[in-house]
Amino acid sequence: MDQIKIGALLRELRKEKNLSQEQLAEQFNVSSRSVSRWENGNTMPDISLLIELADFYDIEIRELLSGERKRETMNKDMKETLVMVADYTNAEKKKIVQSLFGMTAASAVAFGIMGFIIIFRLYKISDTFDSTMVFLSVLGLIYSIMSYVRLMQITGKMDKKRHRKFAVAALITGIIVLLLTMLLILWAFGVI
Repeated sequence: MDQIKIGALLRELRKEKNLSQEQLAEQFNVSSRSVSRWENGNTMPDISLLIELADFYDIEIRELLSGERKRETMNKDMKETLVMVADYTNAEKKKIVQSLFGMTAASAVAFGIMGFIIIFRLYKISDTFDSTMVFLSVLGLIYSIMSYVRLMQITGKMDKKRHRKFAVAALITGIIVLLLTMLLILWAFGVI
């Protein structure tokens, strides 16, 4: 038995309970000087007090006599902390994913409008051609592609470093579609 280790553990446990030496001494009907001697490793509490201290601090007597807490207790605390962090992270991830799904849905609506306008133009159902809507729809396409890439990264289905080429290809595809749309607009107005 290492009295200094035991004393250090007793001090640590007392401080975790936010008690002064006087308050602890009062709790166990001993002098504050006795508590100080225990914590400095000069003396040991009686066996009956050791049992009461172990109950009070909610640890096993074996832990108290060894001057160390069991690793299982620490692992349990660490596990609880990790579960709380994971829950928080999952909640944040869920918020981001929901917002990205909303943005992607808005982009899909923009594509629908663009397709509707192009069909009207191609079949001469309407003489008006809203180039602004087409342009905004294409921007929506680019945005939805980038949102999809970001969504894949957030959900863990795509690694940022490993799939950087895919993200760049998606951006280039978006730019090409934007240029093709501009050409389509120019064609619609008879410039080309």
